[in-house]
Amino acid sequence: QVQLVESGGGLVQPGGSLRLSCATSGFTFSNVAMSWYRQAPGKERELVATINSFGIGLNYADSVKGRFTIFRDNGKNTMYLQMNSLKPEDTAVYYCNTRIRIVAYWGQGTQVTVSK
Repeated sequence: QVQLVESGGGLVQPGGSLRLSCATSGFTFSNVAMSWYRQAPGKERELVATINSFGIGLNYADSVKGRFTIFRDNGKNTMYLQMNSLKPEDTAVYYCNTRIRIVAYWGQGTQVTVSK
């Protein structure tokens, strides 16, 4: 059974940093690409970044380039998102995602709020 569990969200002031984690189980983590998405209130879910099975970050959203870094630890079956220089517009629920064959899997999400 595929499971994706996000953690690390919270309340942070503008300019601060957070590191999100996505712990996985139920599949061969090292073989698949993983992604972070986010959804702000009233907006559609958007892709934040993807990391391939080789650990190369891809497809960063323009709004996060230079501030966010996606990385993975295949030994821990865990993906991360390091978020620096956070802005109020980064406020959203952040989800991890993978696609195995034709099926997309999602975690439950973790709330990130950037506010004074």
